[in-house]
Amino acid sequence: MNELELRERILNGEDLHTEFKESFTDNKDIAKSIVCFANTDGGKIIVGVSKKGEIVGVENIDELLRRIDDVAYNRCEPPVTVLQETLTIKNKTILIINVPKGDQRPYRTASGPHYIRSANRCRQASRQDLLRLFQATESIYYDEVEIASASIKDIDMDYAKRFLEKYYDFKVEGKDLIRLLINIKALSKNEKPTLSGILFFGENPQFYVPTSSIIAAYIDGNDLSIPPSDRKEFEGKVPQVIENCMRFLKIYVKEKHIIKGIEPENYPEIEDFALREALVNAVAHRDYTISAPVRIFIFSNRIEFHTPGKLPNTVTVENIKIGAAHVLRNPTIYILLNKMGLVTHTGTGIKRIIESVKKTVGKEVKLEVTDSEFVLTIPRKEG
Repeated sequence: MNELELRERILNGEDLHTEFKESFTDNKDIAKSIVCFANTDGGKIIVGVSKKGEIVGVENIDELLRRIDDVAYNRCEPPVTVLQETLTIKNKTILIINVPKGDQRPYRTASGPHYIRSANRCRQASRQDLLRLFQATESIYYDEVEIASASIKDIDMDYAKRFLEKYYDFKVEGKDLIRLLINIKALSKNEKPTLSGILFFGENPQFYVPTSSIIAAYIDGNDLSIPPSDRKEFEGKVPQVIENCMRFLKIYVKEKHIIKGIEPENYPEIEDFALREALVNAVAHRDYTISAPVRIFIFSNRIEFHTPGKLPNTVTVENIKIGAAHVLRNPTIYILLNKMGLVTHTGTGIKRIIESVKKTVGKEVKLEVTDSEFVLTIPRKEG
């Protein structure tokens, strides 16, 4: 970092990736700051700059450098590798601690707490934050976690039996049902429903996971500020939610009828496959640790699918577009959808949506990642 870059940072103030410190009070303070950035998105701790942006410098820089290295290695669990650099401005020495986004998250301080960076501050991680961190590094899959307040009585056993017989080709008899539900991770070994079990086989999934519903709205125009002409919230088991939501989408997607010979042929504005793939993709890949539903907005010129959660791990918009991403956030949910024939194991779903929409609409699908969700936008033919 040079002086110009430092002054730009100071001008912009503290944010998700920048923290200013006049000095460190103790080693716990150092460990907390390092862990915050390692657990979040990485960043820079700039020592020798006040919260007001004044350059005050640090003393005993060599001793401080050794101290930082010691804390990063011995007082952060697992150890964090940091890169330190110094900068001198008007005889005042500034220390910049570059903390990478950790690949062994979650990290904690030696004293115990896990911390994360939130906006421009450091805070202790909540249970949901920790689950998200474990999930991001594939240390745990949230869809396999037990629903603590649920019991086996909350599972619709008749429906589960029919599902297994239809999609797994099992002949289910007697106590075999519980064993099979454990094998497909719908029940834990303690015979408690998992998230996947409640979502697919629960008597009332939304009682335990309220945001597992899907909200869909039709807006007669192109602006979200226009009140919806029609709005539905789809609840129930995952297969029911998908089926009912597809019906709603098809109400507002145009279909051209052309007579050829004596029989009419139907030409949908957007192929059913593309709509279903976008919908199922949202259910399969959303982050269920986030308390927000999947939202679908049907505008006059586009259809937006809003999926809670950022893209997992190494997945990027670019490798999604070419069908080179196949990282599963919810493998059990994905496998159940695969058994239903709604997804494949190739990771090319969005690529095929792009190709389908280009063929039928003649426009490009838009993919966008925000701070809290992934948005897939399918353009429509206006008029």
